[in-house]
Amino acid sequence: MDRIRGFLRRPRRPDANVARLRRRRHAAAYIHRNLTKLTTALFIIGYAWMLLIPLSLLSQGTYIDENALQPAQVNTYWNWGDVHTADLQLYQLDGIRERNLTSEQRAEFFRIEFSKLGLAASIQNYTFSTSKGTISGNNAYAVMSSPRAAGTEAMVISASWLSRAGHGALNLRGTSTVLSLAAFLKDYSLWAKDIIFIISDDYLHGMHAWLNAYHGTIPSNLHTDPLEHTSGVIWTALNIDYSSHSFSHLGVFHEGLNGRLPNQDLINSFRLISHYTGGVPMTVYDHLEPSDFVDRLPEQSVFPSWVASFIQQSPQLQQYGYRVRNVVRHIGYQARGMCSGVHGLMHQFRIDAITLFAVPADGPHGFHALGRIVESTLRTMNNLLERLHASFFFYILTSPGTFMKIGMFLPSAILVSVAMLFRGLGEWVTAGWVCEISEASLKGNEAKKPSPAKGTWRNRRRPLLSALIVVVTTHVIGVLVFNLVCSRWFAEYPSFLAPATFAAVSIIPLMLLPLLSTNAPEAAPTSMLLKSSNLCLASTVISIMSLLNFSLAAMLAITMGVPLATSYTSSSMMASRLRYAGYCVLAWGWLVLVPGEVESAIWNWEVLGVWFAPFICIVYAPLVMQAAIVCLQGS
Repeated sequence: MDRIRGFLRRPRRPDANVARLRRRRHAAAYIHRNLTKLTTALFIIGYAWMLLIPLSLLSQGTYIDENALQPAQVNTYWNWGDVHTADLQLYQLDGIRERNLTSEQRAEFFRIEFSKLGLAASIQNYTFSTSKGTISGNNAYAVMSSPRAAGTEAMVISASWLSRAGHGALNLRGTSTVLSLAAFLKDYSLWAKDIIFIISDDYLHGMHAWLNAYHGTIPSNLHTDPLEHTSGVIWTALNIDYSSHSFSHLGVFHEGLNGRLPNQDLINSFRLISHYTGGVPMTVYDHLEPSDFVDRLPEQSVFPSWVASFIQQSPQLQQYGYRVRNVVRHIGYQARGMCSGVHGLMHQFRIDAITLFAVPADGPHGFHALGRIVESTLRTMNNLLERLHASFFFYILTSPGTFMKIGMFLPSAILVSVAMLFRGLGEWVTAGWVCEISEASLKGNEAKKPSPAKGTWRNRRRPLLSALIVVVTTHVIGVLVFNLVCSRWFAEYPSFLAPATFAAVSIIPLMLLPLLSTNAPEAAPTSMLLKSSNLCLASTVISIMSLLNFSLAAMLAITMGVPLATSYTSSSMMASRLRYAGYCVLAWGWLVLVPGEVESAIWNWEVLGVWFAPFICIVYAPLVMQAAIVCLQGS
């Protein structure tokens, strides 16, 4: 009986749910007590991680995931007779350049050349309407039907009339390569997919018009007729950009519109084919590796000239600098949503495409090596039984043979967004409490030794309406600014409207000051609630964007992370005004400081559908302006 009584009197174990709630409460209290240290550590780790992205330790070697590709495993048949055909085509194109033929005349010449080969060829006329006027052009294309399939799948070989080399350079050798490949490839019956040859007008808008007409997604500002000849679903594409007399390397450009990237298997296959079949080294963009330009090291170095020579000549630092150039250029394209070549227009239609750029040099390669490489690459793409899907779609090419997986660079932006989220939640918790110190406590504290007076914490209201009005108003201002910069007025008078718009969007938010000072004594200040919502919203934007476009998320983390987290009210009117002016420059300064980028972003939006311009006007700038308004309360 004593044992039974002892068992019944034994205290019961606490409920598991109660214990879990207590642990959560203790963890939340610990985080709130050490919030400043925690967020500072997250900011430092996140930004340090971004600086470490180019390190070779975080990269790994490239490899082929799709076994069906079998790159560089075939005998190529492109020979010197085909090189002679390419030279003859180049001679005719030189004549076109000398006679300065119009776009219609050039397209008609290409159509006739394709028709002579027995291919179904046609011309597409198109016109884009933009705020700066109309853009017209003519594309020539031909379809080579597969002798072994029903024409449900296709590959594309393309070249634009203008080269990405800039300064008006013509892509004559790239165009002649496409024409000679059409004459060469039609003689073989091994193709399991249709091959579409495209010579697009200008640089980007020609191919964009053709792709929209092919897929039936013609935007409202594009006027074009339906294509006369079509084929099946396009899986892969190669764009050839060869403007110089000869080349030493083949550079790969792979970024697409709005941050899209092709499947990495296509790039990896091309690298192996270029090396083993054509004997041509591949490089990322047109950046040569340090070992490839020993005699040109000073002009290619990323270090300033005043840096000591032993640092510039360090192999490890040279390799790090080379990777930095690749990463920075990748971020430059991807963050702005720009495509790095004509190929990038195809990614929105789920077409894996890259641009092969012949890096200008005095030799040793030309039509012979390029033809063999393109032929072998087409044979590799011809082996596909399904779309490329096994390899990576989210990566950073740090060098021709190494890359970073998404798990190695994504945490850097996420850590910054988490720090902003914690800081925003901390502001929300702080806004809900107020410490009241009684008069008796103050008198007793005066009589004794100086020590912090003890007070009583009590809840207070957190009215969100005023903060919500400020948030909505700033985003509405962003919508108005976006419509203004896309108008014909802004295109005609940018030198006047740009600074006027900057002044207006900097002054209008000052009208919201009455909302920041109408709080009752028992309510939390609007500035604290605005800062809390601002940080939480910015953190959410960065987190979501990191999966869609990491480069843009990283730039947002740099430009918004610390500035938004350190916004605060000041009793000094001068300090508040200066901080407000700084935030205005950070939000809208691009209107005045980089007019060329503004014009490019508007053109990309109106013609190519790049959403960088509306994102900056409607999302980024309003978020920064909300932080600017936080600084004004009490000034």
